[in-house]
Amino acid sequence: MGNCKSSSRARLGKAHVVPDSEWRMQDFGKTHVPDLEWRINDFSSLLETGAKSAKSDAFHCSGYNWYLQVSPMHKETGSETPYVALCLKTSQPSMVPGHTVHVVFELSIYNHTKGMYCGCKDTYNFHFKNTYSKEQCLIPLQELLKSSAFLVDDSCVFGVEILKIDVSSPEKKAVVVQKKDTTVQNLFVQKKGFVKGTYTWNMNNFLELDSDHFVRSPTFEVGGHKWYVCIYPRGDKYSTDCLSLYLYLDASDELRLESKKVVVMTLSILDQKNGKHLTATSGLLVFTGGRGWGWADFLGLKNLKDPAGGYVVGSSCVVKADLTIVGSSNDG
Repeated sequence: MGNCKSSSRARLGKAHVVPDSEWRMQDFGKTHVPDLEWRINDFSSLLETGAKSAKSDAFHCSGYNWYLQVSPMHKETGSETPYVALCLKTSQPSMVPGHTVHVVFELSIYNHTKGMYCGCKDTYNFHFKNTYSKEQCLIPLQELLKSSAFLVDDSCVFGVEILKIDVSSPEKKAVVVQKKDTTVQNLFVQKKGFVKGTYTWNMNNFLELDSDHFVRSPTFEVGGHKWYVCIYPRGDKYSTDCLSLYLYLDASDELRLESKKVVVMTLSILDQKNGKHLTATSGLLVFTGGRGWGWADFLGLKNLKDPAGGYVVGSSCVVKADLTIVGSSNDG
């Protein structure tokens, strides 16, 4: 079996400014140079997918992996007004248990008319179990769709700049944010012709598995690429008394010469008695060879082992993966 633990993977979290019709976002000026510049092409197609979020590929800053998440139809509690909300995420494998990473950052959208970014400045404490910042930089969706300054040729450009990082740890680690060239990424959402695939993994020896380690499914093909499911029957190091479940693009499928795949996935553990299957669905995620996405706390071990439930019957457990390739991503 391949080594799931050596591959990168991520888990699938408010001080903020709520813009009025003028958006009330700070102009960062033409000297603002983001660490990540993320262009979402075919923004209307992103909305048509109905996905709750889209996540960039990783960008690197000061020894950590970071992601920008855009939620295109976010709604505040008690409000029906949809916003485009930005959120900063860090990679859990790059976090050290017992460390708190205090980050000062700016989330922004590019104003083509002014030739500069504008957005919101925020701070957040990231740690091993808390890898998402709060939704920030709320942009009214309907106003964005009518804007000729922020939406050009059905494309938006978003940015992230990491301004300061302080680490609280027993070692009192000091981190210096070193400026480097901006990471440029492009997300393309197909207007039609999505490629869909389903794989069902029947494990008839589930109770005999080496529960302290991962178990990898046979590879299966969707869209001309090889995929596999990875399960940790007792959870991986990121879980809390839960089974962990991930989907991977096989490491042999490096996609070095073409765009990375943008996927919406649903992972399920089937209830073989009552038909009450447990499912979790992602937003838009960028997959490349060896990259896995999923949920560390997918199903509590108590519920997994409950005789009244149907997740494990005898020694049988059935996992299902549904994935839809909705687009591609590349580095600019």
